[in-house]
This record gives sequence, C-alpha cells and structure tokens, in this order.
Amino acid sequence: MLTLIHKPMSRSASIRWLLEELGVPYETKAVTIKGPDGSGARDPSNPHPHGKVPALVHDGHVVFETPAIALYLTDLYPEAKLGPKVGDSARGAYLSWLAYRTGVMEPAFLERRLGLKHIYGMMGWAAPEEVEEALNTHLAGKDYFLGQTFSAADIVVGGGINFMMMFKLMNETPLLKDYCARITDRPAFKRAMELDAGK
Repeated sequence: MLTLIHKPMSRSASIRWLLEELGVPYETKAVTIKGPDGSGARDPSNPHPHGKVPALVHDGHVVFETPAIALYLTDLYPEAKLGPKVGDSARGAYLSWLAYRTGVMEPAFLERRLGLKHIYGMMGWAAPEEVEEALNTHLAGKDYFLGQTFSAADIVVGGGINFMMMFKLMNETPLLKDYCARITDRPAFKRAMELDAGK
C-alpha cells in the first residue's frame, strides 16, 4: 500500500496529483506541520526527518522530498508513461527538471518574497529573474517540459509555477499562463484539488 503523508493545499498536493494521474490505490495520512509564521507543531507520526510534507510510505519504506517521490512513483509504475525509463534519451532532462523545483525554483522565489539580495557564487540557485527567463525559454514552442509529452516533470515543476504565479511570487507571462491552463485542465489535477478541498 502507498500512503501519502499529506497536508491539503501544501507542497504534497503535487504528489496527490501524481497519484491521481497514475490511477493507483493509495491512502493519505493527514499531518500537522509548522506554518510560515512558526505556528503549529511537528506531528510526531510524520516520518519525514524534518516533519514536513510530502513523504510517502510504501510497504514500510519511507521516501521523502517531492522530486524523489515523483521519480520513485514513475519508476514503480512505468506503464503509466509519466516518466522516461532508464536508457530513454529524455531521462536526463526529466531528472534535471524534477530536481529543479526544490533545488533552484523554490529557493529563488523565496529569495524574492523575502527581499533578499542574490549573491552569485554563494547561493546554490539562480536569481529569480534568471529562473523566470530559463522557464520561459525552455517552454517556448513546447506543450510540456519534455516536449509534446506530459510527464511528472509538469506536475512537479508546472505545479510549482502555477502556485507561484497564483500567489504573485513569479511574473506571469502569456506563455506560462497558457502552459498552466493546459496542465491544470487535466481531470487528475481537478480530482486532486477537489479531494484536498474535501469535496
């Protein structure tokens, strides 16, 4: 059994969306996490080493962090074709974009939100303006991150883009607006959002 350690309307929503796309049985375990203002408490039942979400428990084994969980699930269910297999020419790009959300994109836009000055050579991610340029350049002329094929990279990175534009952390462009409209029109996305909203 797959158990998603989850808090609705948080980062773990991407993994709920992925599970809905995969169409496999899973359950969710709702946990409490600390809020941005420091309120709330860590849930002692949460297996994530920092008490965050998402985490995934599969037959007693814990996987944590969004890119790792996405890769684990798409490798576990290759028949869903949501991630290129080892040896596929698109595999390198797929792995790179999965890592991009938490390694580059989130830190860059958190930097912007907090009004921090980007220090080149000191920070392990790019400045927010460079990230926006890279995303717009990469998606120009493509329907999805891997070209014309929807993948978990669109759930992980695209879901992050959608969230960041919604909360004005990232500048909206016509290209990114159209891209987000395309990926959020998927039935699995709508189901995941309805489940999180308790509908």
